Amino acid sequence: MTARTIAVLGDVLLDRDVHGVVSRIAPDAPVPVLDAQRVVERAGGAGLTALLGRGPQMRVRLAAPLAEDAEGRRLRALLAPHVDLLPLGHEGPTRTKTRLRADGQCLLRLDEGGPGTPTALDPATLGALAEFLETADVVLVSDYGAGVTRDPGIRRLLARLAPRTPVVWDPHPRGGDPVPGCLLVTPNLAEARARVGDESADPASELRERWRVRAVCVTAGARGAYLAQAATETLYVPAPVVEGGDPCGAGDCFVASVAVSVARGRVVSEAVVRATHDASRWVASGGASSFAPSEERAGDPAVPGDHDVHHHPRDQARTPALGWDAVERRVRDVRASGGRIIATGGCFDLLHVGHLSCLQTARRVGDTLIVLLNSDASVRRLKGPARPVVAQRERAEMLLALECVDGVIVFDEDDPSMTLARLRPDVWVKGGDYSGAPMPEAELVRGWGGRVLLLPYLSGRSTTGLLQQAAGSR
Repeated sequence: MTARTIAVLGDVLLDRDVHGVVSRIAPDAPVPVLDAQRVVERAGGAGLTALLGRGPQMRVRLAAPLAEDAEGRRLRALLAPHVDLLPLGHEGPTRTKTRLRADGQCLLRLDEGGPGTPTALDPATLGALAEFLETADVVLVSDYGAGVTRDPGIRRLLARLAPRTPVVWDPHPRGGDPVPGCLLVTPNLAEARARVGDESADPASELRERWRVRAVCVTAGARGAYLAQAATETLYVPAPVVEGGDPCGAGDCFVASVAVSVARGRVVSEAVVRATHDASRWVASGGASSFAPSEERAGDPAVPGDHDVHHHPRDQARTPALGWDAVERRVRDVRASGGRIIATGGCFDLLHVGHLSCLQTARRVGDTLIVLLNSDASVRRLKGPARPVVAQRERAEMLLALECVDGVIVFDEDDPSMTLARLRPDVWVKGGDYSGAPMPEAELVRGWGGRVLLLPYLSGRSTTGLLQQAAGSR
C-alpha cells in the first residue's frame, strides 16, 4: 500500500500525570495526601492527535504554535521523534495540564499557562505552512481554542484547501468556525447544543447547513455518534458499552481514527463507525494516561460490525406488547414518565444477526422500542410468492422474545406510513447502507416533530442471502 500523509494543524499543550499513593488525610485540611512516585509527561491537544494518527504506511505532520519556554522545549522533544514538526510562533507560556493520580483515579487537575496565542504569520512562514498542508492526503484541524483557527491567514489557506483536499475539523467553543467545504466536522454533543440550542432535534444536520460543510458528526460519548450528510437521513452509530475506563483523549482518538480511515480511501460513514469503536477501546484501555508516545497504532481499526453492541435490557416487570391496544397502553405509560418512543419496521423473516444488531441499537436511542412488522400479505407483495418463510404470528413471537423489543404491531400496507401516523414515535429508526437514500416516510415523521435515524448495516447479513445459501447447499 502506498504511504499516505496526514497533516495536523492546531494547538498543543503539555500533559503531566503525577502518579502516587494516598495513605493518609492531611492534618491541616480534610484532603488526601498524595505521595508522588513518578511523573509522566506527554503531548496533549493537537500533539496527542498527531501521535495517534501514526501507523503502518501513515506519515503524520504537525504544525502548531510552540512557546520558547521550558515546557515548549519539552513538547518539541516529545513530538519531534515521531512526527514531522513545523513549529509556529507562540505568544505567552505553554499551556500545561497536571493530573494527580492514585490507583488509576484522577484526584485533581491543575491547569497552568496559556491558552497563549499564535503570533501573526509572516509571508515566508505562511508559504511554508501552505506547502506543509497542501501536499498532505488529509488535513486535520485540532482546535483547542488557543487562536490558530481564528488567524486570518490560516483561515484563507484552509478555505482554499477544503474544496480539493479532505479537511477534518475538530472544533472548540473558543475557536473559529470551520471553513466552508470541510469534509467532516466533529463537535461533541455539548458543543453542538451550545451552537444550535438544546431543543434541536438534529443538531448535526443544522450545523452542516450552517457551516456549509459536507458532513457533521456529533459525538455523544458513551451513546455513540450522529452523522449528518447531504441528501440522506442522519446515521446513528452506537458506541460499544465500556465498563469503567478513562475518557481523557477519547475525542482526539476519534478524530485521528477518522483521518486515518479517510486517508486510506474509506467513505465518511465507514470512518465514523471505525472511529466510534476505536474511541471506545481507547476509553476501556485507560485513556490518555495509558498511552506511551513510543507506541504505534496497529493501523487498521476493527471492521464495522465485528463488535459486541450491548443494549438496554427491557424492564422485566413489564410484559412485551402485541397489537394496538397493548402497544398504546405501553406508549402512554412511557410518555407519561417523560420517555422517548422508538419505532422501527421491516419483514424480519428468518431473524438473523443483522436484525438483532439493528434492534439492539435502536433500543439504545430511547426508552421503549416498538417494531412495525409487515404482514404475510405485505411480505408477499414486496418479496414474491415464496415469502415469507415464517408466518407473521411466529415472526412477532420471535421479536417479542428479544429483550430489546417492547412491542410489535403488524401492518398490512406496503409501507408503514399509516401505522406511523397513528403511533407517532419520537424517533423512526431504519437500517441503512452507506449511500443513505432518503425514505418516503421521513417527512411524515418530521411532521409531528419526530426524528429519523439510519443505522449502519452489518455487511453480508440478509434473509435473501441465507435463503440462497440454503438453496445452494441442497
